[in-house]
Amino acid sequence: MNIFDFNLALIALLPFLGAAIAAYSAKFNRLAAAWVSGLTAFMCLLLLIPTGEKVFAGETLTQTWNWLPSIGLLFSFRLDGLSLLFAGLILIIGLLVIIYARWYLSPKDSMGRFFAYLMMFMGSMLGIVLSENILQLVVFWELTSLTSFLLISYWQHRKEAREGAKMALAITGMGGLALLGAVLMLGHMVGSYQLSDILPAGELIKNHDWYAPMLVLFLLGVFTKSAQFPFHFWLPHAMAAPTPVSAYLHSATMVKAGIFLLARFFPALSGTDLWMWLVGSAGMITLLIGAYTALFKHDLKGLLAYSTISHLGLITLLFGFGTQFAAVAAIFHIINHATFKASLFMVAGIIDHETGTRDMRKLNGLIKYMPHTAALAIIASLAMAGVPLLNGFLSKEMFFAEAVIASQASIWAWSIPILVTIAGVFSVAYSLRFVHDVFFNGEPIGLPKTPHEPPRLMKIPVDLLVIACLAVGILPMFTVAPILAVAVDGTLQGDVPEYSLAIWHGFNLPLAMSIMALVFGTIVYFKRHWIISYYEHHQHVDARRYFQKIMANLIYSAKAITRKFDKGSLQNSAFLTLLATFIISITAYWQTNGTIQNLFGTRDWLPIDPVSLLAAVLLIIASVLSAVWHTHRVRSIIVVGVVGLIVSLTFVKFSAPDLALTQLSVEVVTIVLLLLALFFLPQQTPEETNRIKLWRDGLFAVASGIGVTILTLMVLSREFDPISNFFLNNSVPGGGGTNVVNVILVDFRGFDTLGEIVVLALAGLGIFALLQNLKLPQPESNEFGQNWSQDRHPVILQTFSRLLLPLMLMVAVYIFLRGHNLPGGGFIAGLIASVALIVFYLANGIEWTQQRLKVDMHWAIGLGVLIASATGVVSMLVGFPFLTSAFAHIHWPIVGEFELASAIAFDLGVFLVVVGATVLSLVQLGKLSQPAGKETGNY
Repeated sequence: MNIFDFNLALIALLPFLGAAIAAYSAKFNRLAAAWVSGLTAFMCLLLLIPTGEKVFAGETLTQTWNWLPSIGLLFSFRLDGLSLLFAGLILIIGLLVIIYARWYLSPKDSMGRFFAYLMMFMGSMLGIVLSENILQLVVFWELTSLTSFLLISYWQHRKEAREGAKMALAITGMGGLALLGAVLMLGHMVGSYQLSDILPAGELIKNHDWYAPMLVLFLLGVFTKSAQFPFHFWLPHAMAAPTPVSAYLHSATMVKAGIFLLARFFPALSGTDLWMWLVGSAGMITLLIGAYTALFKHDLKGLLAYSTISHLGLITLLFGFGTQFAAVAAIFHIINHATFKASLFMVAGIIDHETGTRDMRKLNGLIKYMPHTAALAIIASLAMAGVPLLNGFLSKEMFFAEAVIASQASIWAWSIPILVTIAGVFSVAYSLRFVHDVFFNGEPIGLPKTPHEPPRLMKIPVDLLVIACLAVGILPMFTVAPILAVAVDGTLQGDVPEYSLAIWHGFNLPLAMSIMALVFGTIVYFKRHWIISYYEHHQHVDARRYFQKIMANLIYSAKAITRKFDKGSLQNSAFLTLLATFIISITAYWQTNGTIQNLFGTRDWLPIDPVSLLAAVLLIIASVLSAVWHTHRVRSIIVVGVVGLIVSLTFVKFSAPDLALTQLSVEVVTIVLLLLALFFLPQQTPEETNRIKLWRDGLFAVASGIGVTILTLMVLSREFDPISNFFLNNSVPGGGGTNVVNVILVDFRGFDTLGEIVVLALAGLGIFALLQNLKLPQPESNEFGQNWSQDRHPVILQTFSRLLLPLMLMVAVYIFLRGHNLPGGGFIAGLIASVALIVFYLANGIEWTQQRLKVDMHWAIGLGVLIASATGVVSMLVGFPFLTSAFAHIHWPIVGEFELASAIAFDLGVFLVVVGATVLSLVQLGKLSQPAGKETGNY
């Protein structure tokens, strides 16, 4: 196996590693983050090139590793012409944006944070376009929403950035949920979540009863991400992001994610009237709204944002036509739009960077001060307008040709060429405004800075993109034709139509439409002052205001429902929860023809022995006392400990020593936690004075207890087939261990355990972050007015803790190593080691201990999650499902027969996370203690 056997996974995942390295390297040198990001993108390109050569040879590459095959979730990647095109755009434009951003960001901006976010977004986009499994695709889809939220809100001190990020996350997050529903339905319809099975199944999908609802959900995901009407309004507000973000996310990548889905599923979902009406209508409306509104925006990025919306509508409309030639034109325009729009956003950033404003009413005559930038902007703008000999002209001609063909479909379709020509008119007008109002039209007015050319390296990315606009426009057959051919083949999955990239096709109707757009667009531009004045003197629909009103109403409704059912009372919440459980249980019982007579089953009940009866009585007494003595902290802790001890003995009685060990360890850790937390709370809990509430809660508690008892007896008194038989029969042959509980945790339910330790790790880190730098003065006396002892670390406790620490850690190691075949395991061993370390901290003080035990628990948590995850990844790399364990019996000299199981590595990860999260949380809680008048605590 060599690197090219899993290079697609590396291409998608390497940026996430680059994000971590970029964030860390910026601590030492802020420019290192840019270098790391650039090298990461370049390495991904190097990995893509040799694989791309196979795609040009006609292959479709798939690389798959089993993850959760039982539910159809595979870790699977695909590279065909379409994914190669998008991966190339993501990486090439991403690399140019990285170079540009290095010069754009100011010394006050955090480069580590910016490039870490950018790398995570790059990896998310690559994951979308390279995914073979559509469930995996949805995961990366949601990651793009999250990472774009971070990028849009990068300038957190600006309100518009925060508001724009929240709006984008809300809209695209809603679409992500809809897409998830569509994907689940699609997988059920086809019987597979693999694109290799879905794309050829077009007829099956379109004839299925679920086609219509599935398509609606699918298009909701597409339209929200790609800013299609009526969800287009979020994109202009996302322009509060730094310009490199706008150049990358909102012209070349994120907004193209929905377009990518239209292209990817085009063979399977298109060709129906519903597709044409939904996709075509949304595309046409978006095309017109974006083109019309762009002309009236005074902000450079605002103009470009609405022009982006318009061009995205153009591409969507082409896919809505549903023909193969229209798909060719759409793919071609995706390429062209990415080049000229990314370059224009960068130009807008240069102008803002060097003049201090983006207001076109102030930006006049900049060609004298920035001639190089002006030349780049003019070429890119003319490409956007569709002027001949530039790349935008070629794909626009294809678009007009398809509009003419579509006009023959029905009596009403004659309006299509007229409407798209009108959109072309406004496209020319706003393109001319971008050029003339900024670089000509007199002298600058009140600029914050004296305009000048930016640093040379800042212009290089724009130079390259503009050269691409020229090269494709003049020599399309020698530049864009090969990649377009393989991209079209990957989109249509074969049966590619004949098409021509010739610059001149003779005088025809599409050319006439182009000429009309150029002429009337120029006229509209020169009449712009009157048109803009008319526009500004009339009220327009403010989608943001409606969105904010909807969100405010949703929040108000949520709060109202919460106040209705929560009321800030634990008793009320418990009452509603138990009442709902009671109603559901009774309803389910009576629906199965249950009666009072057959309330219990016919199974024989176990005899009651005196020891069990005594334990049950003690458990009841301790439970009651915990409620009666709740106003006294120490008494409450003692009786709660008694409850835990009896539960542990119950586990022992029923031959569950692992659970008993876990329960005892948890009890010790919990008591330490309670003692540390209660130390800062009031000495006593106020007495309840409302006797009616006390009787009400008491009666309800008794009724709930009786109900749960009856429900338990109803279940246990009936014959049932427990799932434990499967685990008992397969523990040794399947998991290689005689300790069934441990085998379940690290093998059969290993994915659950991995999720649990991730949650535990996040909880530990969250507690640390919340309590960091928080100082609370400690109480000077107890509830009886007696002063606390000044001997914070008694000598006897210090001595014994230092003697017992090695022994306790040795016990933890012993419990860990025996866990696969005897009671023990990583979780129990982790709790024992945590108790040992916490006792050592308590006995000797935090500062003294940390000077001698120089172990950063953050690293323990991270290493634990990494090791546990790596065991799953290794199993996938050798062709087995995620977290499949392996074991073998080997013979060692002297030791003899010895079992070696891969599960021990996973258990080691569990051990490290448990120790790290527990010790980190409790030590941080202990640091809150400080004597009155002192700055630091040493509890």
